[in-house]
Amino acid sequence: MAVTIKSESPLQDEIRELVRQLNAYLLSLSPPEACYHMTVEQMAEAPTTLFVARDETGRAVGMGALRREGNGVGEVKRMYTLPEVRGQRVGSALLDSIIALAKSEGIEHLVLETGDRHPEAWRLYESRGFARCGPVLDYPESRWSVFYEKSLKTAQVA
Repeated sequence: MAVTIKSESPLQDEIRELVRQLNAYLLSLSPPEACYHMTVEQMAEAPTTLFVARDETGRAVGMGALRREGNGVGEVKRMYTLPEVRGQRVGSALLDSIIALAKSEGIEHLVLETGDRHPEAWRLYESRGFARCGPVLDYPESRWSVFYEKSLKTAQVA
């Protein structure tokens, strides 16, 4: 599937609907206290850049965000693709855009939290060099969470 990936405002009805679907999906797999939902208003704040994947017709079929946490750390947030486009590399394209932006801004370390019932997400993150780790940022240790990190530091040539 051919998609275009662009940074967009989350304050659009179409994005609100993607967020609604993502939240419903997450709540079907984990209890509410284990879901760390970022609202579209929070996604619109300056530290966050939202990427939207659109198909050939212009319909939003996926999203993912980079939230800058300071001290060279960025967090991958709100990764979601519509069920009918899963397996068509839309998530890969979104994640690649997030990583590229982080690198271009000098972010040295990416982290993320995902659920314990998301093997497709785990495969995606691991395919891009993320490794499992302990809790990141201010997330609590939880049986419902799986944490990942990726160093973006470039090796110094002597």
